[in-house]
Amino acid sequence: MRLEGKSLKHDFFKFILPAVVSQWVFALYTMVDGMFVARGVSETALAAVNISSPFVTGMFALSLTFAVGTSTIVALLFGQKKIQEAKEVFSQNVAVLAVLSLLITAGVLAGLEGFGRFLGATDVTMPYVKEYISTIAPFAVCFILSYSFEILISTDGYPALATIIVSIGVILNFILDYLLVMVWHKGVFGAAFATGVSQTAVIVFYLKHFLGEKGTIKFCRHRFRPSLILRELRNGFPSGITELSAGIITFVFNQAILRFLNEDAVVSYSIIAYVNAIVVMSMVGVAQGCQPLVSYYYGKGEKKKCRRLLRYELCTVAVFSFLAVGVCYLLADKIVGIFISKELTELLAYSAKVFRIFILSFFLAGYNVVAAGYFTAIERSGTAVIISLGRGLVLLAVSMLILTSLFGGKGIWWAATLSEAMCLGVSAFLLGTGYFQSGT
Repeated sequence: MRLEGKSLKHDFFKFILPAVVSQWVFALYTMVDGMFVARGVSETALAAVNISSPFVTGMFALSLTFAVGTSTIVALLFGQKKIQEAKEVFSQNVAVLAVLSLLITAGVLAGLEGFGRFLGATDVTMPYVKEYISTIAPFAVCFILSYSFEILISTDGYPALATIIVSIGVILNFILDYLLVMVWHKGVFGAAFATGVSQTAVIVFYLKHFLGEKGTIKFCRHRFRPSLILRELRNGFPSGITELSAGIITFVFNQAILRFLNEDAVVSYSIIAYVNAIVVMSMVGVAQGCQPLVSYYYGKGEKKKCRRLLRYELCTVAVFSFLAVGVCYLLADKIVGIFISKELTELLAYSAKVFRIFILSFFLAGYNVVAAGYFTAIERSGTAVIISLGRGLVLLAVSMLILTSLFGGKGIWWAATLSEAMCLGVSAFLLGTGYFQSGT
């Protein structure tokens, strides 16, 4: 049992730092694809990869839903010293995810054209969208299981190992992207294939841990329990929504941009979406990294330690959000220049301008992510769902509707900040109520 160490603060940083790095690495998978596609194919191909990204985000969200749901139960069982039951929970989770992955692959490939239209592909971007998604879809089982394994290795007490493995994956992805896109000129197919192969490779390292002798979580024979799936979904749904929110936000923004602006603005948003993913996933890393600790101490009945961990989380995301906004504001021109050719001066200037507007949402996003993650860790999933659905869908749609009605296309770039601000009011209310105090 490796969930208790030198001190609570030491354990907090021991778990969140690898989790944050892991989230950066996952965000880099699609970002690296975008960088090479923009330079090796075209800006239109970059827009197509961005349009396709909700599919990848959706797979990660499904994986995260089950992984966090399973991790919460496993950590609670660890706190209660029910080790064999924890192994059975883990084993069933892997089997369920494998079956779901195969169904996703079959469904997406069967309805590829319609799926591309649903995501927002136009006649110009459709060939690239179909090429990217049809290449990624056969690797669905690797995407979904690799993300789940990463979280559960951390719950098993090896967060640093999880970071090492995902880092190996992104390095391999970078090398393969360079070879397939820039050297062998395989275009969008090459970028997607590189990502799929990288996800497949890391599965081997994860299995080496779970089949080895070091960890506590092992594969074992188990009885299928439908009630366990429902419990995992209930616990993991808020985190899944938080992960999916990146894809939902991309989808909503793409639709609004195509309606009120033009396809060049989709390129601008593609860059924003990559940076937004890194920043928000950093906040998610804090929440996910701390989740096993909160669930463990909640299972032991040590509620004061749960509240201390929450304070550590809130302070951490406060510092990070200010740093993120400052760095992005100062380096906006250089960041957009990574993706857009110097000859496109108008697009470069416009992208930097709207990027500086959007990043104001970073000041607020972390508090909402942490609040939802904390409620998930103590199995208050209903409260966590309110926050996650608020920031990822409901309040974003309301904000987009209000701002585009008042300011047209210019209002699009302020929608994320307004959405996070409204959600923060909800989060603060829920964290400050007597219900919260009694719950922990």
